[in-house]
Amino acid sequence: MDCELIILETSDIHGTIFPINYGTNQEINAGFAKIATIISQEKQKHDHTLLIDNGDVIQGTPLTYHYAKFLYDKKNPIIRIMNELHYDAAIIGNHEFNYGLELLNRSVDASNFPWLSANSLNQHRAEPYFSKPYLIKEFENGLRIAVLGVTTHYIPNWENPNHIKALEFADAFETTKKWVDYLQKNEQYDLLVVSYHGGFERDLVTGEPTESLTGENQGYRICQEIDGIDVLLTGHQHRRLTGELHGKTILQPGFNGQALGKVTIPFSFQNGNWQVEQKTSEIIEVTDSIATDNNLLKLAADFENQTQEWLDQPIGEIVGDMTISDPFEVRLKDHPLIEFINQVQMDAAGVAISNTALFHNESPGFSSNVTMRDIVSNYIYPNTLKVIRISGQDIKDALEKCATYFVLDENKKPQVNPSFVEPKPQHYNYDMWEGIEYELNIAKPVGYRVVKLNFKSQPMDLSGQYEVVMNNYRAGGGGDYEMFKDKPVIKEIQTDMTELLADYFLKRKTVYATCNENWKVTY
Repeated sequence: MDCELIILETSDIHGTIFPINYGTNQEINAGFAKIATIISQEKQKHDHTLLIDNGDVIQGTPLTYHYAKFLYDKKNPIIRIMNELHYDAAIIGNHEFNYGLELLNRSVDASNFPWLSANSLNQHRAEPYFSKPYLIKEFENGLRIAVLGVTTHYIPNWENPNHIKALEFADAFETTKKWVDYLQKNEQYDLLVVSYHGGFERDLVTGEPTESLTGENQGYRICQEIDGIDVLLTGHQHRRLTGELHGKTILQPGFNGQALGKVTIPFSFQNGNWQVEQKTSEIIEVTDSIATDNNLLKLAADFENQTQEWLDQPIGEIVGDMTISDPFEVRLKDHPLIEFINQVQMDAAGVAISNTALFHNESPGFSSNVTMRDIVSNYIYPNTLKVIRISGQDIKDALEKCATYFVLDENKKPQVNPSFVEPKPQHYNYDMWEGIEYELNIAKPVGYRVVKLNFKSQPMDLSGQYEVVMNNYRAGGGGDYEMFKDKPVIKEIQTDMTELLADYFLKRKTVYATCNENWKVTY
């Protein structure tokens, strides 16, 4: 008597249901409606399947944003779809908290499957907040699979404190070690799966660190130091990974539903026990040949229609040019779009210094007639703002960090530092500032590239204190901006930046594109 187990993993879906790019409404190969077709095919072919979402599923598209802001009294369309697909479990990801704990709790309550996160703790009782750290699924033939869920514990560095005030996050590695030991001593199972909303902090081949060892990602250490794990499902980094690491089968299936992760494990029944014969992991990519599950789309059709109407609302006009033709050029010298976003932040916060990023290379900028679709196409994260008090030296250190975004090629031409592209694109970790005047000379060694730094046309006082507005992710030190971490918070603006940008247009109707060229990159 033999059997074969198939583990199917989605991760970092980020609210993608419909296979479209909301900026253009062009069809793309992504989302639940395409992934569902593959899931159905796999379940039809195999008798023993386990379907797990690894986190960051309920946030990320205009549809989920519109639902959270305007339709939150209705059942979450993401949960309706996951229930329809008969997920066995979901893991709490860091972006699950972006719309607040009330919406998350309602989503968890509406789910026909458990949400697992052994290290997301109720701060008053030091026990798992989401009720279950693990599950054990038993099939009709007696095969028992244990699944332990863990979440990156770095969440307090990014999230709005009001969204997580009932929780604390224990170290993911230590929690995994604790619960693996517990399971080994107290449960009977034939395979142990750890589903970790986190990634790998080291190169999988060489073991060399690929990021600052902050604890945000601990997948390599989990594989290296914790015995007893058979399969480690990962996410958070938006990578596509398969293979073996220190005896564990690893898998990470990318993001936005562009692919499905699959682990195949044949078992044999020997001496009254199920024995693992082998383990293989693979990525099944969503392609043009994968049909869209239109029945699934019907579950979210009403939400989608209302979202599309909202996106097409005209909110203002631009006089001048805020469009983007080359995102790399935007990062080399001041651009009207970046100046505008910084101006909105300074207006909202009432301070004279601001920083922001061009978050992704698909940002189109603003054409002459601006709609909500334009807003969400350029500002893709549900960030809020913080004003923190930092020193002139902190500002200089941050600019030196920004300057590491660039390297020079053999022709002495600027290129993006590979560390900002691999293993995960991090263009959002390069900031551009308003309210100061500065110059970065990237021909100079790292750490010595800030060759000009003025405030109000005078050299900045490095020992002086300045109030600066930035998004909540950066203010918490996100992106390895350690100089901002734990600095005094002078003010918090809890309105999402998308709303602040839209309100700025709605109040003024007409916005003029300006560019004071207060900064540049030389080489």
